[in-house]
Amino acid sequence: MGEETTANDENVAETKPSPKLTLLPLVFLIFYEVSGGPFGVEDSVKSGGGPLLALLGFLIFPLIWSIPEALITAELATSFPENGGYVVWISSAFGPFWGFQEGFWKWFSGVMDNALYPVLFLDYLKHSFPVLDHVAARVPALLGITFSLTYLNYRGLHIVGFSAVLLAVFSLCPFLVMALLAVPRIRPQRWLFVDFKKVNWRGYFNTMFWNLNYWDKASTLAGEVESPGETFPKALFGAVLLVMGSYLIPLTAGTGALSESSSGEWSDGYFAEVGMLIGGVWLKGWIQAAAAMSNLGLFEAEMSSDAFQLLGMSEIGMLPAFFAQRSKYGTPTISILCSATGVIFLSSLSFQEIIEFLNFLYALGMLLEFAAFVKLRIKKPDLNRPYRVPLNTFGTLSLCLPPSLLVILVMVLAAPKTFLISGVIIVVGFCLYPFLELVKEKRWARFIPEDPRRQVLGVQTESQLDEEHGDESSASLLP
Repeated sequence: MGEETTANDENVAETKPSPKLTLLPLVFLIFYEVSGGPFGVEDSVKSGGGPLLALLGFLIFPLIWSIPEALITAELATSFPENGGYVVWISSAFGPFWGFQEGFWKWFSGVMDNALYPVLFLDYLKHSFPVLDHVAARVPALLGITFSLTYLNYRGLHIVGFSAVLLAVFSLCPFLVMALLAVPRIRPQRWLFVDFKKVNWRGYFNTMFWNLNYWDKASTLAGEVESPGETFPKALFGAVLLVMGSYLIPLTAGTGALSESSSGEWSDGYFAEVGMLIGGVWLKGWIQAAAAMSNLGLFEAEMSSDAFQLLGMSEIGMLPAFFAQRSKYGTPTISILCSATGVIFLSSLSFQEIIEFLNFLYALGMLLEFAAFVKLRIKKPDLNRPYRVPLNTFGTLSLCLPPSLLVILVMVLAAPKTFLISGVIIVVGFCLYPFLELVKEKRWARFIPEDPRRQVLGVQTESQLDEEHGDESSASLLP
């Protein structure tokens, strides 16, 4: 794709410096990592047997899941401000073997998640262009979209960041309009309807979990963020408010304005019908266009995190050095191509299969992250933490307990097929690490030498961190 360099290339100075991510683009990148708008939350009404459980879910789940995960991410991402994110956290707490497993599970989960978005984009467009429902047109269109969005990632992370801002504004505006138009029709008693006989608990919890996870994904871009110690906590706090608002406002408007008897019709894409019932055909078309564009933003954000994760793993010697090759735009060329290839191969899976598989692997990785957060508090109490969650050791355990129980519940509810396929992926990861260590030992491929001063090995130099962060220790999310 262009001129490339590795992290320790002599010509690295000739590489065009990539602009750092600032607060606003990072907020919207996190928004797209987690949400992208209310597209996909409709099934929470159907699987929850009515509006009540759906609305309660998006009020309560952020408290026991999203906010704890965001706080933990804020502390660890600012303590280890480098590409690789959670791979570095786990390696520092439990050693490189478990750090590699975390990276493998999260990367595989992310690529599966990203395989959804080109497919969903075409699903929205086929209502206006029925030809896209035929294989002869659908496959080339799918490949064209994937290659085009991959090229945009290649051109620079700052471009992806500002694209996320524009896409989010376009995608959320129709729901603000819909909410305003729905006000005269809202009947609050409709929000209280629930039919427990129709509740599908596995579908309900999977929908909630999928729509409120991935707060930690942006940590893999920490090395590309300007003043991460100050920017990350603020960006996470802003993204939490944006995500909750993007779910609750459309849900309260739609379920409050429509009859309770329509609860069984709420499924993926139903917001377009809600828009037509409330505002007319023009609003339906706007929501469909917004949904299509939102999928592009979701793809871009996920692709960036997955690619920079591989780059980070290469920079700490876990993967061969070619994964750290950067283009003249500062982007990880080979890592982007590797993630794009995985997306193409996995895009043939069904929507529900992908969600359940990626939820399981993601949940497994989150258990490791919670454990690493607590262990680092105990093992390294003097670790430089530009942002620190204002809790003692017992408080950190209490913070991690509710989301850990939720994660275990999601895993227990998984189908046998999910256990089988996830088990195979786990075994592959266990075998892949010693194989790569053998490759490194035999020098069959070049690896970037490990720096003994790196934080992943548990050693920090205070002077380096002080120079990098300055007065960022004052950054805080909570008083």
